[in-house]
Amino acid sequence: MTAQLIKGAEVAAQIREELKKEIADLKAKHNVVPGLVTVLVGADPASQVYVGQKEKTSKELGIYSERYDLPADTSQADLLKLIDKLNKDPKINGILVQLPLPKGLNEEEVLIAIDPKKDVDGFHPVNVGKLMIGEPDYLPCTPAGIQQLLIRSGTQIEGAEVVVVGRSNIVGKPIANMLLQKAEGANATVTICHTRTKDIAFHTKRADILIVAAGKPKAVTGDMVKEGVVVIDVGVNQIGTTAEGKRILAGDVDFDTVSEKAKAITPVPGGVGPMTITMLMMNTVRAAKVAAGLTE
Repeated sequence: MTAQLIKGAEVAAQIREELKKEIADLKAKHNVVPGLVTVLVGADPASQVYVGQKEKTSKELGIYSERYDLPADTSQADLLKLIDKLNKDPKINGILVQLPLPKGLNEEEVLIAIDPKKDVDGFHPVNVGKLMIGEPDYLPCTPAGIQQLLIRSGTQIEGAEVVVVGRSNIVGKPIANMLLQKAEGANATVTICHTRTKDIAFHTKRADILIVAAGKPKAVTGDMVKEGVVVIDVGVNQIGTTAEGKRILAGDVDFDTVSEKAKAITPVPGGVGPMTITMLMMNTVRAAKVAAGLTE
């Protein structure tokens, strides 16, 4: 069996073209321009790259963009004061505070301070609760990207046995909740495995769809899956460097052995990664439409 590659970069490009048209229509017909602000505290190199990518994508799509770069010694009070100001700014529909924050800052308090209607990351407890009861305003970006990859690759989700390896608040729990809802692109039977699961392979071998966000390179191998499985590999792990100093990356799935049995599989890199920022943009557009009274 030759596995189909589910290329996140191609799906993300397709969605971005759809968003670009929607944003142009919003401006032309309703004079609405979605606005996204990113807040970066400190100078973490990876966070700087992520924020730069979000800013660049916003401009490419026609989203109004602001960026705040704050020193690492910014106080909790000053950060909360900025968030309050952004909550009240009508030009801003989405607020994204880049995590992790420097030591000494309370991430939970910061996330709760964001207006749930502007929480385009989907991390506010109000939005987490709405997801849980099947009435989400904003889906968290990486899980939303995973769901779109499954839908747009033609994967049968309804009635499927889905196994999620990993129970983080960012990926594992939300994608499990999303796929078990009574909704389009869902209606699956979902099992979650984690570090205390006695026999992970017992569960992964039953999976029609396997989503792996274990945080460990090559945690799932070919002998742990059945023929014809669809595999979404969320992990990105550096396992070495080339002679030229380039990073060697591996997913949480052993691509070589699993792809021999899979019907379809995401590559690493180029799988889930490109989808996350795209779904952030989709949430920002939705937030703008809600603020303008153009959707519920």
